[in-house]
Amino acid sequence: MALGVVVLALVTAVVGVAAISTNTLGAGHLFDRAVAKVDRLLAGPVPDRSAPVTVVVPEASDAAEDLDPDEIDPSADPTASAAAAPSVVSLPSATAVPTASPVPTPARVAVNVDIVSNHKKVFAHEQKITWCAPAGVQMVLAIHGKGDTSNAFQRELQGRIHEWESRADSHNGDWGPSAMALALDAYGVPGYEVRAYKTRQGALRDAAKAIERTKAPVLLLAWRGAHTWVMTGFRADADPAVFSDAKVQGTYILDPWYPDVSSIWGPSDPPGTFQNNDEMIRNYLKWKRPEGLYPARDGLYIAVVPTKVRKAS
Repeated sequence: MALGVVVLALVTAVVGVAAISTNTLGAGHLFDRAVAKVDRLLAGPVPDRSAPVTVVVPEASDAAEDLDPDEIDPSADPTASAAAAPSVVSLPSATAVPTASPVPTPARVAVNVDIVSNHKKVFAHEQKITWCAPAGVQMVLAIHGKGDTSNAFQRELQGRIHEWESRADSHNGDWGPSAMALALDAYGVPGYEVRAYKTRQGALRDAAKAIERTKAPVLLLAWRGAHTWVMTGFRADADPAVFSDAKVQGTYILDPWYPDVSSIWGPSDPPGTFQNNDEMIRNYLKWKRPEGLYPARDGLYIAVVPTKVRKAS
C-alpha cells in the first residue's frame, strides 16, 4: 500500500512537471503566477520611495471628434460647453498695424510612419506571463542598440526590478511604468517620461509626435495597465506634428505576448502588426488596477514616451 502511494505521488509529480512545461490546461501560466507571488514575498515590502512622476498632458482640444465610441458619456450635455461660453463682443478697431505675410499651410496628406524596418529582429517574447514589462523594455533597448533579445538579457532585467520598483508606481511591487523609465535610463537610454492623457486620440497623437521627433519607440500600457505594448509607428490622416486635429488611425505594435493566446484578450499578433482603430479601442484602455488607487493615472491612458532623439544604432 505504501509503495503504491509513493508510486502515485511520483507519477503525479512527473505529470505535473509535464503539464507545466507544455502549459496543459494553463498549468504553466498558473505556475508562473505562483512563482511570481513567492518572489514578491521573498523580496519583502514594496519600497515606499520616490519614482518618476506621471505627467498629465493637457490636450489641445477636447472636441467630441477626439472621443472614440467607448469614451462618450451618454449623460453629458453636448450644449453645456456652448452655453457656458461667454458672448463675443465687437470692440472698436485700433490703428491698423501692418501684419507679416501669411505662411503657406502645409498640405494635409495621410502619413505612414514606422521607425523599425525589421520587427522580428528586435522582438522579444515574454518568457513568463508576468514578464511583459521587462520584455517591452528589452525591445526598446534593442531598438536603441543598448541590448539584445536573448532570454538571458530578459532574465537580467527581471532580476533587477527591485532596484527600480516603488509603491507609488505599483502597489503590488514589481514593474510599473516608472520602473520601465528607470530601467531604460540604467541601460543608457535616458529621457523616457511617464505620461497620462484624457483621451485615446490625445495619447496616440502625442506618442506619434514623439516617435516622429525622436525616432524612438513608445511604451503603451494596454489592457487597463496590465500589459505592455511597444509602439514603433502609426498611420494618420495628417501629420500630427503639423495638424493638432490629426486623427491617428492605428499603430504598429510589438506585443511581447505573441505567440500566446489570452483567455480574455484573444490571440496575439506577430511583431510589427498594424493595429487599426478598432483594435486600439479594444486593447488600449484607461488605467484601472484592482490593487488600489493611483490618483495621477486612474481613468487616463498611460504611455512611457521618449523625449530625446535616438542615436544611430
